[in-house]
Amino acid sequence: MNLPNYLTFARILMVPILVVVLMTRVQNHLIIGVSLFWIASLTDWLDGYLARRWNEVTVLGKLLDPLADKLLVAGALMSLVELNLAPAWMAFIIIAREFAITGLRGIASEEGVTIQAGTVGKWKLGAQVAAISCLMLGTKLDPWLFATTHREIFVFFIRLNRPYAFVMGAGMILMWIAVILAIWSAAVYFKDFWDVVGERLFDRSGKLTGKPGERPANHRDEGSNIQ
Repeated sequence: MNLPNYLTFARILMVPILVVVLMTRVQNHLIIGVSLFWIASLTDWLDGYLARRWNEVTVLGKLLDPLADKLLVAGALMSLVELNLAPAWMAFIIIAREFAITGLRGIASEEGVTIQAGTVGKWKLGAQVAAISCLMLGTKLDPWLFATTHREIFVFFIRLNRPYAFVMGAGMILMWIAVILAIWSAAVYFKDFWDVVGERLFDRSGKLTGKPGERPANHRDEGSNIQ
């Protein structure tokens, strides 16, 4: 264990705290929630930065880091759906994508391959963080912006349950971007997975589909990384 891995574990432990704060609707729950969400998101950048800078990148970190990201986003999205701040179908697509990729990553790991998140996946995570932040802050910022400017922005092409929605409207646009990137990154990941693991699963030369006790002919002792 090293500090980057401890930061990843800390991010995982912050997820239930975030959900409890949002779902119990304590005073200023959205402000507290977005603060926790930002702190957790900051640890995502910090653990990767420290791991690379200190040359402490581990297989455990490669596996836990995306899992922590998925738990954080899933917890936040489910809470926003319950608070009627995010469309359920969008949240479902994003969360279902995360479950599917987690399953594929587990299969690849059993085959001795570590498939890292690609560039599109990082864009997707960035869009999700921005969208969730805007949806949380919108209920607080939009009334102030409307009182200050007396402008209704986004109301003509985004139907929301509020008469004024600058920040909320931006959050919805970002949610659309996040959904598109989620589908796109899933397709890219599946292609990478298929290129490395797919043939093994169907010709029974891999660990998961081969005969028990039989060493696969093309088994690799060390995992390979796909950027």
